[in-house]
Amino acid sequence: KRLVKDQRLWKTVDLTSWKGVTSRILWVLLRQYLGCGLRCLRLRGLLLSARGGTFLSESWLKALSTRCPRLSKLYLLHTDLRSLPNCLVFPRTLRVLELRGSEATSSAPHQGRDQKGTGLGSPLGVCIEKLILNNVPSFTDQHLQSLTSWQRLSQLELRDTFRITANGLRNCAAKDGLSGVEGLSRLKFLEIGITGRQGYQLQMASLGLGAGWIGLEELSLGGKEVGPGLLCASRLKDLKHLCLWACKLSELQIVRSCRMLRGLRRLEFLDVIFQPIQNPQVEEEQEGNDEQPDKEEGADANMNDDNMAPDVNEPFPSLRRSLAVLLPSCSLVFTNCSVQIISD
Repeated sequence: KRLVKDQRLWKTVDLTSWKGVTSRILWVLLRQYLGCGLRCLRLRGLLLSARGGTFLSESWLKALSTRCPRLSKLYLLHTDLRSLPNCLVFPRTLRVLELRGSEATSSAPHQGRDQKGTGLGSPLGVCIEKLILNNVPSFTDQHLQSLTSWQRLSQLELRDTFRITANGLRNCAAKDGLSGVEGLSRLKFLEIGITGRQGYQLQMASLGLGAGWIGLEELSLGGKEVGPGLLCASRLKDLKHLCLWACKLSELQIVRSCRMLRGLRRLEFLDVIFQPIQNPQVEEEQEGNDEQPDKEEGADANMNDDNMAPDVNEPFPSLRRSLAVLLPSCSLVFTNCSVQIISD
């Protein structure tokens, strides 16, 4: 009874553990339990349920906007959104939208000549600032292009979005155009990672970063997108933070990729398996070639002491020494990393 009495003060409601939530139950929850205090709502849909049927409807989302005017984050697990017309039906108070194991809407508003009302200043505009997509198979290049009309979008996470291609990423990248900066012009953080679903054709979407991206300051690459992404990272002139996760890397590969990233201030390795170079002579020659130009420029004098300090979580001390020379102003972070042991 106390919960029912204080229901309008609930700030977070998590229903992802409820497998039997239907559209009818959603209406009951909305009318009797959810109130003006709600900030974060987490729901589990019927995408994997044998029951099936409509889960989120346009009318329910409209009522949610009225009932919960302070809702800022919506997390949807196993939810089919293909019955919704577009993302304009979501509450305009949303700042964070996260989809996991779900299906995207059939279409999304694209800002064009005949849809001037979808901009930031319009009451119909999408105000989401952070979009997280984790295993959303139906999300395509067309959906990605439609995000260019989301003028407040500053963070975009694409994990296991297998239908995003390099060309699709290249077309929506922020770049100078005839009318100013075009594309995802306000994006500061971008994550691209492919780690699951064997059998899908590898698109190597991160190759689209080669076109450059004005204003992109933070980049996170994971799994199969790390290799192609590192090849193009040097084209990102505003990049300050780089995170590499869930992948295998060699010291030589990292050193070659970071040689042109002199603007980096933070480099993170998360769940990375480091592969030692099998030929020590090649490694020594490569280190000598990489260090010589920096010594001439006096990089040793400005070397970050933190980069040279030993780290108990660091599996590859020689990598820190190499990066300290190449990136003297960059801090290094190793989390849950290991070294692959190659037997004779």
